[in-house]
Amino acid sequence: MMTTEVSALDWAFLCLEQETAPMHIGAVAVFRPSEPADRVWLLALLAERAQRIARLRLRLGQSWLPGQARWAEAPEFDAAEQVRSHQVPSPGGRQELAELVAELIADPLDRRRPLWELHLITGLDGDRFAVLAKFHHALADGREAVETGLGLLDGFTPEAPEPLPEPDGSPLDLLRKPQQLFDAVRGTLSKSGETLGIASSVVRSMRLPIPDSPLRASASAARRVALIPIGLADLRRIRARHGGTTNDVVLAVLAGAFRRWLAARGHPADKLPLRALIPVSCRRGDNARGNNQLSGYLCDLPVGEPDPVARLQAIRVAMGRNKSAGPLRGPGAFPVLAGRVPQIVHQVAAPLAGQGAALLFDTVITNVPLPGFRAALGGAELAELYPVAPLVAGHALAIAVSQYRATVHVGVHANRAALPDLEKLGEALPFAVAELDDRS
Repeated sequence: MMTTEVSALDWAFLCLEQETAPMHIGAVAVFRPSEPADRVWLLALLAERAQRIARLRLRLGQSWLPGQARWAEAPEFDAAEQVRSHQVPSPGGRQELAELVAELIADPLDRRRPLWELHLITGLDGDRFAVLAKFHHALADGREAVETGLGLLDGFTPEAPEPLPEPDGSPLDLLRKPQQLFDAVRGTLSKSGETLGIASSVVRSMRLPIPDSPLRASASAARRVALIPIGLADLRRIRARHGGTTNDVVLAVLAGAFRRWLAARGHPADKLPLRALIPVSCRRGDNARGNNQLSGYLCDLPVGEPDPVARLQAIRVAMGRNKSAGPLRGPGAFPVLAGRVPQIVHQVAAPLAGQGAALLFDTVITNVPLPGFRAALGGAELAELYPVAPLVAGHALAIAVSQYRATVHVGVHANRAALPDLEKLGEALPFAVAELDDRS
C-alpha cells in the first residue's frame, strides 16, 4: 500500500488539537428540493459519492520515525460508517439548524478513521435539508475542502485517484545525486532569511493579554454557532461608493458589528484593540493540490473608530500594506514558519503555541472562495452554504465567510461559555451593513 508523509504544517494542525479545541473545518450546505427528500436515499447517495473520493479514503498512520506520521488508504474503507443522520424538530429554521450544528461541530473526529464526517440534517421548513461536512484541517485547507465537497454534488465526477507520492529519498540517496543535494541545500539557505524574518516579526507583534477581554476564553467543549446571510448587492453598493475589495467591506462590517456588540456589553470599544488573523492560500496554478499551503495577514480592526467609512478606509490601508508585503512576510505568515519546522518540534511546541495564539491575534476571519455556478444534491438546489472555521484554544470566536451567488454567508463559531450572547453579535451585522450603506 502506498503511503506519504504528513507535511509539517498538517502535523502542526494535528498537534494543536485539544479535546476542547478540535481542529476541523466545516461547512453547512442547505438544499431546497422540489419535493420532500427521501432521507435513506440521501444517506446512501452521500456514502456512495464519498466512497469514490480518494482523499476521503486516507487515514492517519504512524511512521517508524519519531514525531512523524503518514497518510495511507484505510483498509476495507466503508464511507457509510461516517455518514450520519439527524433531524431537527419540524419545521426547523436557521436557529434550530445552528443549534444542532453547534453540538455536532464540538465533537472531535476519530483519529482511528479517515478524518472527516458528513451529517445529513432533515426536518427544516419548506422540506429543506442540510449537510454538515467536517474535514480535519490536516486533511484539507479551505480550498481543498471545497474541491472535495464538489465531488459529493450532482454532475461532478471525482478525478481518478493518483498514486500517493513516495516519501523523499534518504540522505544517502541525496549523496548519490549531487545536483539534487545541491538544489536541496540551496533551497534551504534561500529560505533561512525569510524564515528568520517571519519568526522575529511574530515575536515583535505579541501583545500583553487584556484580562477582561470578551474575546478570550477558558477551555470549554460547549459551542454556539450563528449562520448569518448578507445580501451581496448591499456589499457591492458599499464597495462602489467607498472603494476597497469586497473582503475589505466584509471586514469593515464585522468591525462595526463588533463595536455595536461591545457597546451592548458595556465594554468600551476604544479600550479593546482587536486584531484578526486573515488566512491566505499560497497555492499556485502549478501546485494546486497537496497538503495545506497557507499563510496569513494580521489586520487590526478599528472598532474604536465611530465613523463607519473611516473604519473601512483604515482596513483598506492595513490590508493594502499586507498585500504589498506579500504572504511570506510579517507575523501573519506564521503558518509558513510552521511548515518549515520539523514535525517532532511541533509535538512539543504546538500546545504552547496554541495557548500563545491569543497573544498574537484575537479572532480568525477567513474567506472561503466558492464557485458561482448552480449546484445540487440529488436534484435539490443548493440554496445556502455557510463555512465554519475551527476555534483555537483561548479564543472566544472564529468567523468564516463565503460568497455563493447573490449572498455572502457568515458562519460564526463561538465558545458558549465566553459568548452566551452570540445572537447580539449576529443582530449587529445587519446594522453594520446599513450603517455603511447609508453613508454617501
